[in-house]
Amino acid sequence: MARPITIVTGGGRGIGAATCVRLARDGHDIALGYVRDQDAAELTARQVRAQGARCVAVRADVAEEADVDLLFDTAHAQLGAPTGLVNNAGYSGPLTRLADAETAVLRRVLDVNLLGTLFACRRAARDMAGGGAVVNVSSGAATLGSPGEYVHYAAAKAAVDSLTLGLAKELGPAVRVNAVAPGAITTTMHADMGDAGRAERIGAGTPLGRPGAPEEIAAAIAWLLSDDASYTTGAVLRVAGGR
Repeated sequence: MARPITIVTGGGRGIGAATCVRLARDGHDIALGYVRDQDAAELTARQVRAQGARCVAVRADVAEEADVDLLFDTAHAQLGAPTGLVNNAGYSGPLTRLADAETAVLRRVLDVNLLGTLFACRRAARDMAGGGAVVNVSSGAATLGSPGEYVHYAAAKAAVDSLTLGLAKELGPAVRVNAVAPGAITTTMHADMGDAGRAERIGAGTPLGRPGAPEEIAAAIAWLLSDDASYTTGAVLRVAGGR
């Protein structure tokens, strides 16, 4: 039986890295995209290969159409025709009220989180006509609005939820399209936003009383890509500790 070949954008760190390793353990070969941190991407690639999987790491900014094509083309050339896509690459910018947000940040948030996901989904729609599965990484922010933090990011992720539903209807039955909406997860994203303790603080206020781990999001993604989720499409699976 052929191994699944899955592309993971933003695969070098955090949720993306955990997803790559989990999928490798489940029998996937992996093409991981990363935008800056080559050392982290290479570490993740070694961890994937340690699971007995093939892996290729490609520097690719999903906001650039040519980079998305390079990622898919490289995956196809070195691993074979992709059967899965995880749209994990994301950018929030610093925590701020919308009134104080810089235009360049607004554009980058939309370019990475929405346009990049559209680019990758479009390429997957073209390449997976024979069957496959897509998982978009959304955010619990999509339904919370995140006032005073990043309503622009929340808006972009809400658009990803809409994309997930519409594309599932457009591509079914050949391709299943779902999303995972994480809550406060212990990644470096919070420090990058300017509040390193944010995940722990928010997590403490959830019904489960703690932040989530990247591996818990990876498990949800792995399920949505698996045959166990064969009757699931157009769903947004919230993994947010009850928040």
